[in-house]
Formats: sequence, C-alpha cells, structure tokens
Amino acid sequence: MIDQETAYEAVRSRDPRFDGEFFFAVATTGIYCRPSCPAVTPKRTNVHFYPTAAAAQGGGYRACRRCRPDAVPGSADWNARADVVGRAMRMITDGVVDREGVPGLAVRLGYSARQVQRQLTAEVGAGPVALARAQRAHTARLLLQTTSLPVTDVAFAAGFASVRQFNDTVRDIYARTPSELRKETGTKTAKPAATTGAGVPLRLAYRGAYHAASVFDLLAAEAIGRIEEVTGEPDARTYRRTLRLPHGTGIVGVDEHAHGPWLEARIHLTDLRDLTTAVQRLRRLFDLDADPYAVEQRLAEDPRLAALISARPGLRSPGAADPEEFAVRAVLGREGAERVLDAYGTRLADPCGTLTHLFPEPARLAEELPLAKALTDGAVRLDAGADRDDADEALRAVAGVDPRTAALIRMRALGDPDVSPPDEPSEDAWRPWRSYAHRHLWTARSDSMQKEEQR
Repeated sequence: MIDQETAYEAVRSRDPRFDGEFFFAVATTGIYCRPSCPAVTPKRTNVHFYPTAAAAQGGGYRACRRCRPDAVPGSADWNARADVVGRAMRMITDGVVDREGVPGLAVRLGYSARQVQRQLTAEVGAGPVALARAQRAHTARLLLQTTSLPVTDVAFAAGFASVRQFNDTVRDIYARTPSELRKETGTKTAKPAATTGAGVPLRLAYRGAYHAASVFDLLAAEAIGRIEEVTGEPDARTYRRTLRLPHGTGIVGVDEHAHGPWLEARIHLTDLRDLTTAVQRLRRLFDLDADPYAVEQRLAEDPRLAALISARPGLRSPGAADPEEFAVRAVLGREGAERVLDAYGTRLADPCGTLTHLFPEPARLAEELPLAKALTDGAVRLDAGADRDDADEALRAVAGVDPRTAALIRMRALGDPDVSPPDEPSEDAWRPWRSYAHRHLWTARSDSMQKEEQR
C-alpha cells in the first residue's frame, strides 16, 4: 500500500484513482470509506488506513452508507502480482474459499493453511476467511437490493452457511438488518426484479477512463455463434454469452455504453450461488480492475505509444470469461472451435434467443486435442490461482501449442499484464505493462487495416 501521508492526501482530494487500492477508517465515527468518499474529510489523527475492506471490517469498522466502499473496483495489484498472495486473492474472489474452504485454497496454492493465513494477514491485514466473508456480504447486499428473493434464499445464495451467520455479518458490516438494507438502494441500482428469472442487474465498477469500443470490437471479432454474440450499433452494443459455472450455468450480458464509472450488466443464473464467480469472470474478461493511471504513465514515456494512448485513453487488455475455453479456442482457431461446438457442445436446458449452447469441456475433447487432455489431467492449470510461469512452461510442452499461442493464452486466459508475444516489438521500459503496450499496437494496426479496406 502507498505511504500513509500520500494516502491521506488522496482522501483530502477525494481522488477516485485510489478507490479499491486502499480504504480509510475514521476512529470517531466507526466507519470505513473509499478514498473518494464525498463526506467531510476527517482529521488526520482520526484516520487509519487498510489495504482491504476485510481488514477494515476486522478492525471493527462498518461500511459507509454514502460511498459504498464494498462496491469499488478491485485492486489492480492482485491481478498483476504473481506471488502466492496475488494468486490467493484471485482465487478468493473467484469463490474458492466458499466452495472448498481454506484447506482447498491451500491445496491449490501448494502451501499449508497456516502459511496462507500468515502471508495474507501480513500483506492485506486479513486472512482468507475474513476476505471471503467480506465478499459474501457484498454479494448479499447486491441480492437484497436488486432482487426480490426471500432473505433466507439470499443468505445461502451469497455463500453463508446459516441464516444466523448471514444476519450477524450484515449487521456487523452495514449496521442494519437485512430487511433494513433491502429498503434502501444507496447505489441507485434498478428496483428489485420481480423474479430471479429477470436476471440480476449489476453495475460493474472500474477506475479511470475505459475505452469500451476497443473491447467490444475485439469481442465482436472473436464471437462464435450459439455461445456468444454482440448486438446493436457502435457505442450502444451489448455483449452476451453463456457460462459454465461451479453450480450450474449462466447467461450474462454487458452494455457498451457507460452511464458512469461502471458498465451495466445483467446475469441470469440457474443457481444464484454462482453469482460471485460469474461477476469475477466478467471483471476479468473486461479488465475492470486495471489501473489505467499507472499503465499510461509508464507507457506514455515511449513516444511510439504516447500518441496511441492519447487516441485511446483507458484502453484495456481483455481477459477471458472461461480460461480453458479460451485456450482451446486459441489452439483450434475459429473453424476448429465451431467444429467441436457442433460435435460436442452442450445445449442449454433453457436457451435464450441465439444463445443455445455451452462450449464443450476439455474432458470431452481430450481424445483429439493434446491441450484438452493436459487441461483435463491437470498438467496445465489456468484457474484464477494458477502460477503463470508454471502454466506457461506447461503450455509450451503441449503438442500443437506454439510459443505465440502460449503467450496469447498467458495474456488472456491468465490475465497476465506483462506478456510480450514472440516476433513482436518489445521494450523493457514497457514492463510491467507489456500486454497493454501490445494491445495498443494491435488495436492501432487493426484500425488502420479497416480504414484501408474502406477506401
């Protein structure tokens, strides 16, 4: 975390660039806030800083009603870091602790539960249980304020083990009962849907500028029918796709046009326990936790990139909604992916318009595709907590995966911000944001080619 005096200056200036990067708590009020909170700036002597919302909650502070600190973008640090803490944070946000507990998280990381607890507490001020608890509370608030689900259903959908635990947590963090929380919509979200069949409306927050057009252009170019689509006119498009999730399936939609520092989304799930995982898949796909300020400050030092950054402020390096699906598609190419979808795709029980199928799981393709076999056997891991260097080495050892494809998988499926594909220009000065530098170069090249074709 940044030094405390710099952090306090960010609070004094209500700087939104730091929302999600740290939180501040006020001893005299007992609340914690995001740096851009519009409330009167507290005296420095009354302020304490925390790297995570969970750490602030562990310090006995409740969430501010005005700035909703639990609704900020995630810290870009957790996506950039390749160490055990960064991997653990990505896995916790993906719901691993809720599904498998701390022992499951530790096994995936290759450490003991005690080691994971110690490292997380030292780095972020909270252990895996507290971090998962904070995430469950946020999911619960979201469901309370955007659906008409009974409170009991909300408790279990958010991942709580009991209604009592749910009630106690909501009171601790928001200082209201679940029923009281439902009555207020401080985030000004849509009114609760009549049924969950209408989907859960969401606002996916981001920091800084967001160049949505380039992301939607890329998704439109890559879209494969039956599992995804991009509809509408430029600047007002909607991206929709199907998802295979831990407890069921989902159909998600995200709008291109932003009405604030967020993208509007709607998620339809067969099992609401998958909400947290679905949200994190979308956040990674749209690269919503990036820090464009840090990226552009570094890359703009290169004259070749400065003009591109000026033309496309907030350009993102998109990830993948399903890492294993992306890897298989990267190896097969469009025609090969459509062929295996025809042969092995799973039809949805409840199709929605043109979205009718799920892309086949690697196990169904293991006999004909070496990468699918490696994913099935665990020789290649692409989950949220995978070690990127190990995954890259394993990918390059698989027949049919050339170095360029391995680099693309590392960039997109693993969300690595610092990848430079072979045979592409690269500068050490671009580190640790080489993925973004290449995204600028590729986007400019694509735009140039389209203009030539139009002539």
